[in-house]
Amino acid sequence: MHSSYRAASSVLFAAVFLAGCSPAATGGSAASPAGTSATGPSGTDARGGPQGSIAVGAGPQTTYTVQKQPPAGSCHFRYEKGEPLEDPACTPGAVSPAVTQANLKSTICRKGGYTSGIRPSTSVTGKEKALNAASYGYKGRMGDAEYDHLISLQLGGDPNDPRNLWIEPPDPGHKAGGGVNNAKDPVETKLHTAVCAGKVTLTAAQKAIVTDWTTALGSLGLG
Repeated sequence: MHSSYRAASSVLFAAVFLAGCSPAATGGSAASPAGTSATGPSGTDARGGPQGSIAVGAGPQTTYTVQKQPPAGSCHFRYEKGEPLEDPACTPGAVSPAVTQANLKSTICRKGGYTSGIRPSTSVTGKEKALNAASYGYKGRMGDAEYDHLISLQLGGDPNDPRNLWIEPPDPGHKAGGGVNNAKDPVETKLHTAVCAGKVTLTAAQKAIVTDWTTALGSLGLG
């Protein structure tokens, strides 16, 4: 009798324990700040790069809200030949679930444009930009810095996921007060052209720019 009771109790306890476990504890993926998987299918860190899976954001929204940014001073710029790069710990990138290799012609490659209809308003991004400037400790002119999508909208980047946005300082030699004019922008355009022409896959372009935008074209044999 006692043996049967202990066995039944053990089964009940195991069922309650598993029901209360987090997804990660049962072999699933832990939820990211934006409510999406923080790890890829292979269990790799979702910070992108050649071996990782890039996180998936919420995608285009009818109404955008100001997103929480990393704590002030917690992010640090990197530089490659003088060009500013994001902090991978703060800005690992995030893609939009609305853009896939299968629907390129109806999304980022469609005639008439795609990005203008999904871009958050400046009333949202202006506040985020100021908060993110504090995250990165940026002290320069706000008008010379771009609140940049690490994976651009024309490459299927998520519109307002904080993992995909950072305050990008002006390029070396940029004239103070000259406004935004970054070398990263033409790289994004060339990658977009290559993706739409079928020269590289969407995923390859996204991973290349997340790894290092200054070497993205060369790593894909595009320049």
